[in-house]
Amino acid sequence: MRSFLLKLDKFESYACQALLCLFVTLLFIQVILRVVFNYGIPWSEELSRFAFVWFVFLGASYAARLSAHNRVTFHLKLLPEKVRNGIELIADVLWIAFNTLMTVKSIEVIESLMEFPFLSPALDWSMAFLYLIFPISFTLTSIRIVQVNYLKLVKGVKFKDVDDIEMEETKI
Repeated sequence: MRSFLLKLDKFESYACQALLCLFVTLLFIQVILRVVFNYGIPWSEELSRFAFVWFVFLGASYAARLSAHNRVTFHLKLLPEKVRNGIELIADVLWIAFNTLMTVKSIEVIESLMEFPFLSPALDWSMAFLYLIFPISFTLTSIRIVQVNYLKLVKGVKFKDVDDIEMEETKI
């Protein structure tokens, strides 16, 4: 299982990096072509938008792995650590419930888009493929929430900084 999670870490990281490079490069080329040559590539804006959407949702999953999502926790610091961990666990269970609902509903939308195809204007791709990121991301985020809680509550890893998570994971 640990090997799978480490491979998932690398996949998410590399996929986010590749998607970021893709949409930034496409947009840069598009700007240069429009400004210098008064010409634009019709499909580049659409592909960069799709890459950005996938980047954001894969990045959300990776941020959950790094325990880097914003939370309002200043009031929890006044409580004992066990109580704080319990409250955060309840919040994470609610987050997983939300992710599960979003996964189910996004699969319903994808099934509808498969039955009644809707194509992107420039690339002529089925929008169902773009929407696949939703169940993928919400499922991965739930896996990451469970992973971080396991590390924190069972293994006793304390996360002071985002970099600490990666260092602690290699020790465990």
